[in-house]
Parts: sequence; structure tokens; C-alpha cells
Amino acid sequence: MRIHVTELHLGDQLNSNVFNNYGLHVLSSDTILSNDDISKLYRHNIDYVDIVMRKNFDTIAEANPQVESIIANVFPKFETAAAGMKNLFDQVRADGRIDERIVNQNIDPLLKQFKQEKDVVSLLLTLTNKDDYTYQHCVQVGMISYYLALWIGLPEEQALLTGKAGFLHDIGKSKIDEVILNKPDKLTDEEFNYMKGHTTFGYEIIKKSLATPNEISLVALQHHERLDGTGYPNNLTKEKLHPMSRIISVADVYSAMITTRVYQKKRDLLYVLRELHRLSFSELDPQIVHSFIRKMIPNFIGKSLVMQSGEVGQIIMTNPADVFRPLIKINDQFIDMSKNHNYEINTIFI
Repeated sequence: MRIHVTELHLGDQLNSNVFNNYGLHVLSSDTILSNDDISKLYRHNIDYVDIVMRKNFDTIAEANPQVESIIANVFPKFETAAAGMKNLFDQVRADGRIDERIVNQNIDPLLKQFKQEKDVVSLLLTLTNKDDYTYQHCVQVGMISYYLALWIGLPEEQALLTGKAGFLHDIGKSKIDEVILNKPDKLTDEEFNYMKGHTTFGYEIIKKSLATPNEISLVALQHHERLDGTGYPNNLTKEKLHPMSRIISVADVYSAMITTRVYQKKRDLLYVLRELHRLSFSELDPQIVHSFIRKMIPNFIGKSLVMQSGEVGQIIMTNPADVFRPLIKINDQFIDMSKNHNYEINTIFI
């Protein structure tokens, strides 16, 4: 299993020897990767390594017991929901509509489980290391949308509805040619314009399938619209966007950026949050984005990290005045990144 070093986890096992560009032996086959080993790979500018195939995230659980409950309790439901999403796509291809009972059967157990999870950062990072992008993406957007709705103060019933809308936001892609949908390269302008049609398709599918479809169908139609009018399909601006659509837009952008795809490597969580922060001044709803960041950042405390220098450390304390530059510890040295700008974080581990 060949993966980029930014996707390594503590406890991953090398499947072959690792050499740098000069032929120098760096790490041996069968090495169980520690913080120091991962740091060494960064220092030697190694991009890809071959690791033993992970089985149900067992290596992550062994290396970090903190996520053991997520793997045991959430991951099976996550996989079931993703498989259910695939079934919904197949149902639309066959019948042109979806069965709301099947929708609820797939997403209700997962949403109930989300209520019990406290460490959302570990949850989100654990559930991004999978294939089947389209179906996994729908499930993840539903999950994030549920949390976002709660974090901006919506009642539980409305948060559950928002999560459901997130699960179904991309159902219109079931009408897109799978050759285009799964194309590994960047789409041509013609292909991209064709892909944009998934928003309208989704709106139409939901309108004729669900008993109370209005909000959910609007989300499918509007989740690529942007507050400044640069989105699609109708170039709507803030005043014309449904509040639920604004929530799902943030979740959709986050999930797309954090996930590994053939043509895009996974970005680090801190990078993604910085990018969302930048977009909050133009395209995305600032209240929703800033609520997301405020809720996520405190969960960074105690997480391991690799600096751009290759040094390995730990986040000790977040900084309310500059959330992207925390207090960190490298070896026995404490470094306030808000005052010392010589340090930059490369990767945060769960």
C-alpha cells in the first residue's frame, strides 16, 4: 500500500526498505513507525512509502487508544451509511427516485452515534482515510453538517434535518455519467459544466421523492452557490441562499479539501481550516466557518504534530488571539508560535 508521508499514522508498518534520493538507507522494512521515524522521513524529503495494508484501522487503534472507540463504534456505521448511499445512487439510476425509508435506515444510527462523540477532531480525521470518495463524501458532509448546526445554536431536531440534507446534498451525481464522475484527472470546461448539472438533478430527485422535501431539495440545488455570487447554478448571493444551504456549503468544502483523491492529496487539517477562514471573507458564511474553527481548535490540544523542519512535537495550548499558531512543545522546549514565526506546522496527527 503506497501512500504519501502526510497520510502516515503512528503505528503504520513499512512494507519495504526506504532510501532517500541519494541511495542512503533511511528505514528498514517491517519498521513500526514512531514519531521519530515519521520525522526522519520528512527530513530526508521522502514523499511516498510502502506500508502494510491497514485492516479496519487496527494499526491506528494500537498506536492511539484515544480513537479506539471511534473505530469500534462509529466506523462500522460509517461504512454501512456509505454502502447505503451507494444503494441510493443505484436506486436513482434504476427508478429516478429514492426511498425515504431507506435514507432514514442508513443515516439515523450514524447520527445517534455522533451525539456521543466528544473528540470531533479525532472523529473527522479517522473517517477520512477511505476510498469510494463520492459515497464517503456524502456521509461525511452529513456528519459535519449535523455538528455545524448544533454549534451555531440550532435545536437538535433542526440539526438532525441539516445532517439529513448533508447526506443527500450530492444525490444528483447519480445522474452524472460515471466516467465523468470518477475521472482521475481534472475535468475539462465542457465536463465541468456538465458536472454542474448535479445540483439541478438533485433538486428534482428530492422534490419527487421525499414527503417534506423543500429545505433538503434547496440544499441539493444551492450547496455550490457562494455568498459573493460566484457559485452555481444560479449565481445567488447571500440574501437569496437558504440558511441550511450555507451550512452544507461549509461542510462540503471542508470534506472535499481534507480527503485524498487520485488527483489531489489530502491536505492537513490546519491548512484546511486556514483556507476555510480565508473563504469566510468572501464565499462562505463567516458565522458558520468561525463557529467551526472555534469548536475544532480546542480539540488540537495534546495532538502530535510534525513541523515543516521535520521536528516532531505536541500542541500544548491554543491561542485565542491567533488560533492557527498555538503553544507547542518540541523535546523539552516550549514554543509560542504566535511570537516565534520561525516555526510552521506541517501535519497534525490524531
